[in-house]
Amino acid sequence: MSADTGVPRGPRLAVDVGSVRVGLAASDPDGLIATPVDTLARDVPGRKERRTPTDVARIVHEVQERGAAVVYVGHPRHLSGAEGAASAAARAYAVGLAQAVAPVPVRLVDERMSTVTAHQALQASGRSGRRHRQVVDQAAAVVILQYALDAERATGRRPGEPVDDDRSQHGRTAHGGPAGDGRATVE
Repeated sequence: MSADTGVPRGPRLAVDVGSVRVGLAASDPDGLIATPVDTLARDVPGRKERRTPTDVARIVHEVQERGAAVVYVGHPRHLSGAEGAASAAARAYAVGLAQAVAPVPVRLVDERMSTVTAHQALQASGRSGRRHRQVVDQAAAVVILQYALDAERATGRRPGEPVDDDRSQHGRTAHGGPAGDGRATVE
């Protein structure tokens, strides 16, 4: 356990899921600061293929290599809090990722403004729009992870909604139970 919270010590990873790219960020074992790791090309296997997508395989490798304690997946919602198509896609990605990294927990966290914040930070650092397209997803993952780390320290609990891997929780829904505001839900 961390000295100042009830959260177990260990690196955390965050994933910003896009339709074309996936951003990846990691923290130190004490969960103090989020840093960018990589931007991965999204690999969507055909319906008949049963292989692990290369982006998911890379995340699994990072989880194992770093000894990650949890993986946070950004959960895009509308500003009203409602869920849309992007939210459903992120939820489905999180379920597949939870299956791949089990028993490491995967949690959906609210990422309503992460991409906007990432774009603003990259522009403030002097990167032009064309030059930061390749890194905006990992910058968004950093924003998602830093939010989660700050929430852990503030509450002493992991933020977000737990994602079931579908195999061990037959009585629950594929998305880990009833939907709620990822900012308010802690376990």
